[in-house]
Amino acid sequence: MHPPARRALPTWAALLVALAAGPILDAGFPDRGFWPATFVGIGLVIAALIGRTAKGGFLVGLVAGLSFYLIHIEWASTFLGLLPMIALSTLESLFFGVGAIAITLAYRWVPRVWRSTRARLLFLPVVVAGLWTAREAIASVWPYGGFAWGRVSLSQSESPFSALFGWVGVSGTSFIMVFLVAVVVECLRLRSADRALRGIVAVGLTLLVLLVPAFPTVIDGTMKVAAVQGSGPAGYFDPHEAGDLLAAQVDATLPILDEEDVDVVVWPEGGSDSSPLDSRYTAQVFDYVSEKLDAPFVSWAVTTREVDGVETYYNTSMLWEAGEGQQDFYDKKHPVPFGEYVPDRAFWRPFAPDLIDLIGREYTPGTTDAVFDIDGIIAGINICFDIVDDQLMTDAVDQGAQIIFAQTNNADFGRTDESVQQLAIARARAIELGRSVVNISTVGTSAIIAPDGSTMVQLPTFTPGTMIEDVPLSSVTTPAVLLGRQFEWLVSGIGLLGMVLAGVLVRRDRREKTRG
Repeated sequence: MHPPARRALPTWAALLVALAAGPILDAGFPDRGFWPATFVGIGLVIAALIGRTAKGGFLVGLVAGLSFYLIHIEWASTFLGLLPMIALSTLESLFFGVGAIAITLAYRWVPRVWRSTRARLLFLPVVVAGLWTAREAIASVWPYGGFAWGRVSLSQSESPFSALFGWVGVSGTSFIMVFLVAVVVECLRLRSADRALRGIVAVGLTLLVLLVPAFPTVIDGTMKVAAVQGSGPAGYFDPHEAGDLLAAQVDATLPILDEEDVDVVVWPEGGSDSSPLDSRYTAQVFDYVSEKLDAPFVSWAVTTREVDGVETYYNTSMLWEAGEGQQDFYDKKHPVPFGEYVPDRAFWRPFAPDLIDLIGREYTPGTTDAVFDIDGIIAGINICFDIVDDQLMTDAVDQGAQIIFAQTNNADFGRTDESVQQLAIARARAIELGRSVVNISTVGTSAIIAPDGSTMVQLPTFTPGTMIEDVPLSSVTTPAVLLGRQFEWLVSGIGLLGMVLAGVLVRRDRREKTRG
């Protein structure tokens, strides 16, 4: 017989625990940033799922998901109001609920098949963590490109667990976090197992993970970067006249035009309200900035191209040089659904026509590579929510990126937690990729992050300013980049296979007992 376990919570108590888990999970992320809270939140979700039926597990997961997302992405209501934010939170919570069913079934089936203490303390947590990771992975890419915000590991960019990003990436760090919590939960549940053994397993595994060193990053040189935060009226509903955004960026750039030995100037997404490809004046401004600083200029614009006879819009980062114009460009690969375009517009419009009609411009996904060659230095380019795309970030490094430029426009989210959450993701990416990240926003939070995740310089929000730093370059390949998403697939597969196999074996045993 396997060791007895503590009894499951009553349904009413499980729902209350799930309701409390969401705010506690959120407290681990910026702005509060109390990273241990994420582990507590994970533990509460797991405790509430043990002993439930599939229907009960879904309900608990749905409640936990709603109580988390309605707080965590409250900033989404700043742009289009409560309805889209609630709709997105509900969608993500449905994923949470389906994932909760799988975890509930794992707790029901796995201990009946693999009954030893070792299986309960180690294999069961592996399955549970794999299922959690699978749910995060699927929700991050589907539907409409997914929504990768809120993965539990993204709360740990400044915690003692941050070194894990360089070894196993964002999904791998989520897996290890949930695994550790699930081990602790089992150590508390197994009453007849040796108390010393349970303590050694729980404490020993946690200490072992905490002792994982940061992956060593070799610095290949530096690049002197001038990144400009214009703090112009870049929000969708900000009142402004044509040219105001460009003027704000120019005004913020003027104080540094006499700076010497700058290697590149970087402006944010939303840094100009006209394209230099269409506006002679804007092209002259870009030439002026590049010429005065004697440096290539990485800027941004909405660009149009004719595709199959149709004028097509792109969210474009461009490399500009005085007198030579555009040298390279990157079109954002994953425009934000219901923000930068409306998928299946005819289907969704009847539900909220006023909101859908606000999004008049349909950005097309880009197909370009995600790097610029800037006088022999390869810079990876991403725009706004690109930063949460695991594959895109890894691709940039595979294409030779020695530094990452993250251009973003956070103006639509005001002074909410969105910009500091995004900065935390940029910090995690710096450690994961072993690359410096220049996170430059129209209004903040703008910062330059070193490859070890430390902040080199940061600007106040909603204040014009410039960051000028000799930023480290690196060509090292971290294990996280080398593995890519294979570790995510591996642990997700183990979780799903372990649950399904246990379910099959339990049903087989049940049939055999019925026949006997």
